[in-house]
Amino acid sequence: MKEPLLGAFEEADPSEHHLGPIERVPNAMRHFDHDEAVDFVVVGVGSAGGVLIQRLAKAGFSVIGFDAGPFWDTERDWVSDEAGSHKLYWEDLRVIGGKNPLALGANNSGKGVGGGSVHWAGFTPRLHPSDFRVLSEDGVGADWPITYDELRPYYELMEREIPVAGPPWFPWGEPHGYTYAAHPSGAVAETLVRGCTRLGIRVVAGGPVAINSGSHGSRPHCIYRGFCIQGCKVGAKQSTLVSHVPDAIRHGAEVRDRCMVGRIEMGKDGRVTGVTYFDPDGHEQRQRARAVIVSGYAIETPRLLLNSACAGFEQGLANSSGTLGKYLMAQIGNTVYGRFDELIRMYKGPPANGLTEEYYETDPHNNFVRGFALQTIGPLPISFAQHMMVAKGAWGWSMRRVLMDYNHWSPLGVLGEILPWEDNTVTLDDARDQNGLRVAHVTFNLHENDHKVADAGVRKAEEVLRAAGATEVVNDPRYAHLVGGARMGASPHDSVVDGFGRSWDIPNLFVCDGSVMPTQGSANPGLTIQALAARTADYLVTERENAVAARPPAQVKIHYDLSPAEVAGRGMPRIKTRRPLRLGAGGLGPGSHG
Repeated sequence: MKEPLLGAFEEADPSEHHLGPIERVPNAMRHFDHDEAVDFVVVGVGSAGGVLIQRLAKAGFSVIGFDAGPFWDTERDWVSDEAGSHKLYWEDLRVIGGKNPLALGANNSGKGVGGGSVHWAGFTPRLHPSDFRVLSEDGVGADWPITYDELRPYYELMEREIPVAGPPWFPWGEPHGYTYAAHPSGAVAETLVRGCTRLGIRVVAGGPVAINSGSHGSRPHCIYRGFCIQGCKVGAKQSTLVSHVPDAIRHGAEVRDRCMVGRIEMGKDGRVTGVTYFDPDGHEQRQRARAVIVSGYAIETPRLLLNSACAGFEQGLANSSGTLGKYLMAQIGNTVYGRFDELIRMYKGPPANGLTEEYYETDPHNNFVRGFALQTIGPLPISFAQHMMVAKGAWGWSMRRVLMDYNHWSPLGVLGEILPWEDNTVTLDDARDQNGLRVAHVTFNLHENDHKVADAGVRKAEEVLRAAGATEVVNDPRYAHLVGGARMGASPHDSVVDGFGRSWDIPNLFVCDGSVMPTQGSANPGLTIQALAARTADYLVTERENAVAARPPAQVKIHYDLSPAEVAGRGMPRIKTRRPLRLGAGGLGPGSHG
């Protein structure tokens, strides 16, 4: 056959930017002058930044989103190759320390438009109501200045926008269902379900996950190829690169990629006036702005604020409380593998496919507070080999034997809560990066409660795998997810920002990303980060010019009309949510849904 059945393939249009096999945006976008004071500069176009620039632009504000990495063209830049996908990660110099140092780089922060959402697995559970009042209920950690009930409408909204595919009923936290149909279970999820069922443990499969189970707008459905954390070339997995950035550009936002913001500039009136950044050629530039929102995530956000120290803010911007860079959190992320006689083929299907949160909450019978979740994962061969180096001491010929057995192993991830401790910090090191900026020094220590949570989670994962029929079980201690470092609070004495992300010290400086989270629970943070961004955007849109005034925030109106238009009326709606939403032509709105 000389020609494809449907005709010759089209050549790539150089005037278009590809964000999947179907979605396109023009290469040309609005460009603001350096001397033009835009309404908002957003530093970091990741999970939070992508949502922010989309909503602010659609509301009519002038917005620039800065990102240190590329504006990915998924057809030209991404490959279906595990090793070839490392360029998606933030691998610039960082210095680590502490008794239990974090392994940075790899899969814990991204560099490029979309940020870490480009290479997350896509698990999207909500935090539990108890996560917002850990100090009050358990006497440890901190309370949030907002409640679960205040964030619930944004969870529901983002679950529609992303969209989240999930089981018809999710029994933990505040029980709820999902509008979009669950994915079929892969063999790893079947292992989890079988083991949990035999032990009488409640379990769900098919999500919740930010991957299309049916086509959604210009994004096709998942084809179950297993390359979720290598950047989804199909476009089925959500990242803000494909879900929100295109709509931001259509409404006049500028995305300034390969531009590293090195400093936030202060005016004589105690307000920020813009940012200084390094352009793609390494030249220092300045952009004026009426307000700045920092969305650089848990390490780069404190680093930027500390690097912006100046007269009157000698210890860094927004740091009158002395808490900036403190209370950094990761999660227990041990990978526990079970070897089965039958074929598993862990790479088939989304890694994020099933979980149990039966051990999430504090149990008075335990000798620790808080808890953990068990989730399915699906490492590709290189990651699998790295895990087995630790779990089995495999090397040389023994590693070859283990790799030949790859298709017989089923992995479960323990996702355990590490409490916020003051000695887990992001500070500035004397070492400098390629732009001459001081790099982050990250210190991390596990405390007694953290060790107990990890031990309990690993024991339970081993029990589940053996109940499912595993003949051998091994464990690789690891961390997952970074949050904290610029936490929100109810008082300027013990936090960096208020409940809407506005800094206590500087009225037109905001922080909105995972760094503001006071606690983290045992849930993947991606959905919560995007929900917080939508809530902060609603505050800014509701208050307009008053949002940057030194005044308490008002009651926020939920702006359903700011959702990207293409999310309305698309997908596979199936069930009624607890607080249902009506799909309308202008976006998502309250009402009934059949």
